Amino acid sequence: MTDQDKLAERQVHICRSLNTRYDPPVLGTKVGISLKSRLAGPPLNGLRHSPHNGTNGWYIWWGGQPEEAADFFDAMHTEHLAEKCPEVLEFLGLPPGWRFLIAGNFKDIWFDQSIIRI
Repeated sequence: MTDQDKLAERQVHICRSLNTRYDPPVLGTKVGISLKSRLAGPPLNGLRHSPHNGTNGWYIWWGGQPEEAADFFDAMHTEHLAEKCPEVLEFLGLPPGWRFLIAGNFKDIWFDQSIIRI
């Protein structure tokens, strides 16, 4: 079994444990990530809006609430997360509306209806 197969298996397991569908990002799509917020330190946050205009809906940042500044998030192809932010990979199979928070060994995953774009 390849590393990619193991990752997909872990993503499916997380989705099943939360009783939600498995919805991995389409290859070649982009996430919004704020690498500059890494300096803020934990927690590491992620949330998924509905895919739109070549994005897969994922937004990832460190610290508290994301800044409102237009340049807070940068676009990055999902495939680059393995190098830049591997700790989020296991959550990327969650569908729109899901969020996660990682702080050390603590991980929380929850559904937030308010983040789904119509």
